[in-house]
Amino acid sequence: MSVHEFLASPAEASRRRGPQDRIVMSSRVRLARNLRGFAFPGWAKKSDRQRVLQAINDAALALPQLQGAFMGAMESISTQDKQLLVERHLISREHAARKEGSGLILRQDESLCLMVNEEDHLRMQSLLPGLQIRAAWEAIDAVDTGLEGRVEFAFSPVLGYLTSCPTNVGTAIRVSAMLHLPGLVLADQIQPTIEAVSKLGMAVRGFYGEGTDALGNVFQVSNQRTLGESEPRIVERLEKVLHQLIENEENARALLLEQKPKVIFNHVGRAYGTLANAHIISSKETMNLLSLLRLGVELGLFPGADVALINELFIVTQPAHLQQTSEHKLSADERDVLRASLLRERLRALPPPKAA
Repeated sequence: MSVHEFLASPAEASRRRGPQDRIVMSSRVRLARNLRGFAFPGWAKKSDRQRVLQAINDAALALPQLQGAFMGAMESISTQDKQLLVERHLISREHAARKEGSGLILRQDESLCLMVNEEDHLRMQSLLPGLQIRAAWEAIDAVDTGLEGRVEFAFSPVLGYLTSCPTNVGTAIRVSAMLHLPGLVLADQIQPTIEAVSKLGMAVRGFYGEGTDALGNVFQVSNQRTLGESEPRIVERLEKVLHQLIENEENARALLLEQKPKVIFNHVGRAYGTLANAHIISSKETMNLLSLLRLGVELGLFPGADVALINELFIVTQPAHLQQTSEHKLSADERDVLRASLLRERLRALPPPKAA
C-alpha cells in the first residue's frame, strides 16, 4: 500500500477538531533520540543506517500504539508521496530528501509519526488537532518509554539525550503549536507579539517550520531550550504562552470588528471574490486568501458555513495534493490553473459574505 492510499483523505483530516481550534490549528511534541554505539546519521555508513532502521522498526512493531501503522523505507516512497507527507506536516523537508537507510513509521490517524535516520536516528512526534500540548506529550512519552525498553538510546548523565545538533541536547524535546493569527496581522500587532514571545524563550517560525514564511497567517510557536529544564516544565511554559496568544488574537478580532468592521468585511470580501472567480492563482496567494476566508467563517460572515471546507482547501490546493489528482506531471503554471478551477468549483456552495 502506498502512503497516499494509507493517509486519511483531506476531507476526513479537515474535520478533526480539538480545543481552541479556532486559533490553534494543531499541537505537536517531537523527541529526538539516537542509538548508543552507532554514528549519527550524518556520519554513518549506509550499512549502519540500515542496521539502525531495522532495530527501530523491530522495536516499533512491538508497541501497541503502532499496531497497523504504515512502515516503509524512504527509497520506496515516491517523491510525490514524500511531498504529500511534508504538506501534511508529518515529515520534514530534510527527511523527504532521504533515501537508503532511512524510514518512516506512521499511524493511520496521523497522530504518531516516526522518522528514522533524519538528522538523528529517530525523530518521533505526536500531532493532535487544537490545543492539546499535554495530550501530545503524554502520547509520545509513552512511545518513547516503550522504545527505550527495547533499544538503548545515547544518553549522558550530565547532558541528557545526545543529538546531532547541540541545540537539541538534554531533553531533546520540541513542543510546538500552529496558530492562525489573522487578527494580530490585520491589527499590525504581529511583530510586537513575535518579539514578546521570543523574549520568553520561544521561537516563532513559518508554515513549514524553520526558515519558512508565515503563509496564510499561520505561525509555529515552539520552545528553544532543551537543556536544564524538564519536559513537563517546557510543556507548561509553552501552554501559558499559547493561552496568552489565544487571548491576544481573540481581542484583536473583537477590536477590529468593533472599530473597523468595514476593513474586515473588505478583506474577507476581496478574498472571497478572488478565490471564487480566479482562473490562475498561486499556492502562496491561495493560502493567504483562504486565511481571510477562514477568519470570515469564524466571525460569522458566512452564516451556516463549515470551517472544515476551508481547512480542506488549505490541504488540497497545495502542490503535491493537486498533482495527485492529475494523470500527468503538472508544471507550476498548470497547477495554478488547476488550483483556480478547483477553488471555483468548491466555493460555488459558499454564498458571498454578509456584513455582520
